[in-house]
Amino acid sequence: MESIISLQNVTKRYGGFLALDDVSVEIPAGIIGLLGPNGAGKSTLIKVLLGLVKLTAGNGVILGHQVARENFQAIRSQVGYMPEDDCFIEGIAGVEMVQFAAQLTGYPKLRSLQRAHEVLDFCGTGQERYRQVETYSTGMRQKLKFAQAIVHSPKLLVLDEPTSGLDPEERTAMLNRIKLLGTESSMSVIICTHILKDVQDICEYAAVMVAGRVPLLQTVEKLRKPATPSFQVRVLGDPQPFMAEVVQRGATAVLGSHNVITVSNIDARGDRLIWECAKAVQISVQSMVPAKISMEQVFMQVVQEATNGH
Repeated sequence: MESIISLQNVTKRYGGFLALDDVSVEIPAGIIGLLGPNGAGKSTLIKVLLGLVKLTAGNGVILGHQVARENFQAIRSQVGYMPEDDCFIEGIAGVEMVQFAAQLTGYPKLRSLQRAHEVLDFCGTGQERYRQVETYSTGMRQKLKFAQAIVHSPKLLVLDEPTSGLDPEERTAMLNRIKLLGTESSMSVIICTHILKDVQDICEYAAVMVAGRVPLLQTVEKLRKPATPSFQVRVLGDPQPFMAEVVQRGATAVLGSHNVITVSNIDARGDRLIWECAKAVQISVQSMVPAKISMEQVFMQVVQEATNGH
């Protein structure tokens, strides 16, 4: 597993407050969700990656560069950052704001304007790019910040709450753009978010921070896989006889919303048990898919275990 970021014993104190507590972690290439409750240290970790704070102790390597003051410029030239808060200059148009961001990364004036239009097309801004930024809606401001972050084609993209304040349609569009960059452009992306479904939908990995530490970094697929084989089943008709048959055969059946039955503890019998039970009670199976744990369940379990252990 290739690492784009390697941190060793990274510690950051603000006076008597310990924001990062001896963090050692290898962050792989890909799309990574950075999760954690408020005050867990996510913002401080981002500032470390951007070279905005001086470490109290420890060291690390980001995109092949040692985390040292003299390397901050080299690191930032390869990193795109979309902050949670607005960061605009009033009185100029959106396209000029993105052009300015491109020039800051070294693009010549004419090429920077061309590049600004290219990324704004990708972000779906249309003619709104010519309006002054202070007139923008929340959705347009998110698009503009995103365009500024990717205008120089960085190797690493750090997004802080990228879908915050977006309606469902815009949220889906933003997630699709992020996924496209990660899969088609080989750009690694770190998404810092409180919206766990965003991580569930597009991230390959999830890292959870609790009290300045990173107790968990794992693939989303493994995190969501139940400890024993489980399936979500829908049947045509009354589900109770089917569930009773499942329980009689030593498995577990729990009826959830929309009449979805979660069948678990079936060991190595897999879906064969489900078909046998359906046949025994003369009921038709409408659908059957492998059950997965939600990211909300994973998150709460990790936070609880880390808090109790701390």
